[in-house]
Amino acid sequence: QVQLVESGGGLVQPGGSLRLSCAASGSIFSINTMGWYRQAPGKQRELVAAITNDCRTNYADSVKGRFTISRDNAENTVYLQMNSLKTEDTAVYYCNAGVRTLLGYGSNYWGKGTLVTVSS
Repeated sequence: QVQLVESGGGLVQPGGSLRLSCAASGSIFSINTMGWYRQAPGKQRELVAAITNDCRTNYADSVKGRFTISRDNAENTVYLQMNSLKTEDTAVYYCNAGVRTLLGYGSNYWGKGTLVTVSS
């Protein structure tokens, strides 16, 4: 099995910064794309940022220039540096990874989420 565990969420004032981390563990052979999604109350889950195993990145327009996604392939970890946070960034942030397991199966895995609250 594969587990994704997020950390780094919390309460921050508008204009502040947070860094999210997501560590993948378990029966992992390789990880392709890793990404961060978010879901605000009453809204659908949306892609925030994604990064391929060769570090090509993709961002939602709403976070371009403020958020930076990165990964450590040796540690199977993905990060999301969030700067200039706005109240509309408030959401539960979920980590996602496309994993090929040691048994050769490929699947998408999700973390349980970490809450980010931007409020004064």
